[in-house]
Amino acid sequence: MTRTSRSASKQKSDSQLPLRENVRLLGNLLGDTLRAIGGDTLLETVERVRALSKNAREGDQESFRHLEKILRDMPVALALPVARAFAHFLTLANIAEQHHRIRRRRFYQSGTDTHAQERSFADVFHDLIDDGVSPKRLYDHLCAQRVELVLTAHPTEVVRRTVRQIHRRIAALLARLDREDLTTLEREDTTKSLYREITTLWMTDEVRHQRPSPLDEVRWGLVVFEQTLWDAVPQFTRGLDRALQEAADISLPFDVVPIRFGSWIGGDRDGNPNVTANVTVKACLLARWMAADLYLREFRALRAELSMKSGSAELRAMVGDGTEPYRALLRDVVDRLQDTVNGIEQMLDGHDIDDDQRARMIWHENILREPLLVCHRSLTTGGAGAVAEGRLRDMLCRLTCFGVTLVKLDLRQDASRHTEAMSAVTRSLGFGSYQSWDEDRRVAFLCEAIRESGRTLAPAVRSVLEYDGDTREVLDVFNSAAKLPSGSLGAYVISMASQPSDVLVVQVLQLAAGMRPSLRVVPLFETVSDLQNASASLTRLLSIPEYREKINDRQEVMIGYSDSAKDGGRLAAAWALFCGQEEMVATCKNANVHLTLFHGRGGTVGRGGGPIELAFQSQPPGSINGSIRVTEQGETIDFKFGLPEIALRTLEVYTTATLTATLKPNKNPKKAWRGRMDVLADVSRKAFRDIVYDATVFPDYFRSATPETELGELKIGSRPQRRASGNGVM
Repeated sequence: MTRTSRSASKQKSDSQLPLRENVRLLGNLLGDTLRAIGGDTLLETVERVRALSKNAREGDQESFRHLEKILRDMPVALALPVARAFAHFLTLANIAEQHHRIRRRRFYQSGTDTHAQERSFADVFHDLIDDGVSPKRLYDHLCAQRVELVLTAHPTEVVRRTVRQIHRRIAALLARLDREDLTTLEREDTTKSLYREITTLWMTDEVRHQRPSPLDEVRWGLVVFEQTLWDAVPQFTRGLDRALQEAADISLPFDVVPIRFGSWIGGDRDGNPNVTANVTVKACLLARWMAADLYLREFRALRAELSMKSGSAELRAMVGDGTEPYRALLRDVVDRLQDTVNGIEQMLDGHDIDDDQRARMIWHENILREPLLVCHRSLTTGGAGAVAEGRLRDMLCRLTCFGVTLVKLDLRQDASRHTEAMSAVTRSLGFGSYQSWDEDRRVAFLCEAIRESGRTLAPAVRSVLEYDGDTREVLDVFNSAAKLPSGSLGAYVISMASQPSDVLVVQVLQLAAGMRPSLRVVPLFETVSDLQNASASLTRLLSIPEYREKINDRQEVMIGYSDSAKDGGRLAAAWALFCGQEEMVATCKNANVHLTLFHGRGGTVGRGGGPIELAFQSQPPGSINGSIRVTEQGETIDFKFGLPEIALRTLEVYTTATLTATLKPNKNPKKAWRGRMDVLADVSRKAFRDIVYDATVFPDYFRSATPETELGELKIGSRPQRRASGNGVM
């Protein structure tokens, strides 16, 4: 090893020393907890299993045989706490690792290291400029860039909120131990507090005993906005602006925020009969309630801060000659926000609100933006620009990102449900069964309905009481959505979409229900065959004049990672996803339509999980053209956004990864590589399906070798264990 490489290795090793010390400390405190509560036998068993496992991993076969015997003979009464001990240790190690990520980020930001943190704003901006991207082009792309992160209540988040809160307190105590000015007594007290938290963690039940309702999941999803994202977003934009000024000498406008948030929680009804129209309405109201409550706190604080006795002529013209013009202007805004909080609470409780109360409530962000802009202009022209750039600018940033809805809710339903509902409508009108028609007849019928804005179908669509069961619920969603305040909803996602009529029927149902404006309709191509046919379906869809008039030359398409992997195996699915994106990009380019791809990724590898920057780099050239949507599922929400500093880093990496993929796309694969991948995909898909789908013994083996049945009994999420009936493993 050369002197340089040895030195670099030592430096890298030393950078991990605080992490190892934290893990050792937490492990020792967990050991103390095990001894205090479970006795010496428990601790000794855990240590023996740990030592044997370590030796076995290094190739010691005798240790492996000894370990196997211990575990096989261990009584359940002891096996459970032993398993819990290892699970808790891994969790504590993860907490330490997350904290170390924060520590390393602060190290880079302190200027101690002359190099910028990898994938940070500074790193990527300078890299792009060095590669020939002009500062103006960099600025323009940042202003136009749109990354939307969509939170979903996928049932892989098994950790209770109570336990998550303990985890956060442990992380905060680790951060306190990093303070160099702690006295010996303060350090001892902090360590004792860690011990108390770990003891509490050990004695707290990790398992929910009641299945959460969809509204429980909505509330849990909103917590991340209140606890981290509300403050992280303005800090994120400040960091972005600072880095852009340093790299390109250009400042970012305060109304530019390249990150947005969406949600499926309370709107995703695919396979979840518990998500009803009423749930969707309440999910939207809960988000608006939290937004109003958060803005109320901020406006009260801002009003207290702006105690100046003078103001601009514009401000004076609005409030008169009082002694505190800023406070006078914001007084009515604070009162209206309080009225909004109170009014939404009444609506959530099932009470009606009168017209006067509704008129006082804030339904659009401009009601908040205009007084803020007046204050900003007045402060800036009056020499108090530094004040304008503080809390006031942060408020304007939040309005750009969150609006007054906090997060827009997507609706999602399976394509077959829309077909069935439309069949019920056409039968009730005497048109016959829509479901029995071929694709050409369906498209012709739907195009005529679009041309007349759904007027012929409207009475049947809005008369939901004449239908039963699934049809009533499908139509009720459209009718309820039409009554929601504007801006509450984001997109309408169609699962298992395969043909143009799957998209057109949703457009028609929206028109017939009176949804103005209509939501953008997003086909979700999930199976390998649907991905292979996606471009052809999209080509025909974009050739329909009635549809093109509705989309303003912008199309969004969602691609599914989980169902494609379950359909053809991971390799075949990955190649189908890559090729499908390539073809759809070409299709939209030929049609002069801007394509935004919506990636249905999860936390696990089988669901497309992995590092953000690597995932974006692996996409086909041109598929990330300044815009992208990505789901954040289940456990990844807390992992990426649970701590404020981690949330900041997550937003930064999403922004730089999108920018890099747009301005420095990868080259197309070589022709020879494509041929090899085609063969590998075909062979692997056949092998996968031969084992999983065609082998009658596999489901029994799968249930014997995995805890699939037991996991299905856990009270993890509101969605049933299976979307469809049957004994298959999918």
